[in-house]
Amino acid sequence: MSASASASASASASKGATASAATSPKTSATPPPRGFALGSWPIATGSKSVTSTIKISGSYDGGLRRFYGSGALGGAGQDEDQDPVFELADGAVLKNVVLGAPAADGVHCLGSCTLLNVWWQDVGEDAATFKGTSPSATYVVDGGGARKADDKVFQHNGAGTLTIRNFQVAEFGKLYRSCGNCETQYKRHVVMNNIRVTSPGKVLAGVNANYGDTATISGITIVGDSGREITICERFQGNTSGAEPSKVGSGADGTYCRYSASGIAYK
Repeated sequence: MSASASASASASASKGATASAATSPKTSATPPPRGFALGSWPIATGSKSVTSTIKISGSYDGGLRRFYGSGALGGAGQDEDQDPVFELADGAVLKNVVLGAPAADGVHCLGSCTLLNVWWQDVGEDAATFKGTSPSATYVVDGGGARKADDKVFQHNGAGTLTIRNFQVAEFGKLYRSCGNCETQYKRHVVMNNIRVTSPGKVLAGVNANYGDTATISGITIVGDSGREITICERFQGNTSGAEPSKVGSGADGTYCRYSASGIAYK
């Protein structure tokens, strides 16, 4: 069986599996990204174990199957430098996928990418890491959700702009973090809109003010945080030394943390 998308779907554990637009499986019964109201979660249509990273170029539709790591991808800890379950080439699209536990390091985007209706049942190290080096790189997370992230959900190591919309998150550390101590640093941007946040959680966005990062946030609904303990946006002094970055402030400032009180609703 070739290392194509059909091979990845039917035998995800195959070594060096690669999915392509021409051969990715099609499932007419799969609902669109907005097929679920915020707050509801899909039921996986099946399960596949993955022992080596599935590499995707073009578009791959997982048919709402549940993919989980095993063997070399069987870790569920917070170790850095874990391999991902899915690796997306520049311009790739991953849609209608459920990542189960263990999920290793989730999804890596090597350039611009789109994650459409992707769900993380139990985040491993990170749900997704964005690594494109071009300032014009664009990453889109549309639909889906993530639970049980001890630390970060979305890690932005590369350059460019990440848009997170129509998404839900629960039991998390940070929903988004611009890397605070990567060896190579960039100006990074995140746009969040129409997101349902369920407590407990710590921070929605962490950005590096000294590198000119921005977080533009609107349409946020926070559930179960009666004490308003979840921080909407934090600002850090990033570095390239690997040291823990220092926090320099939090809250809306109109420059790095861009949002208004009217854009945040509590229930």
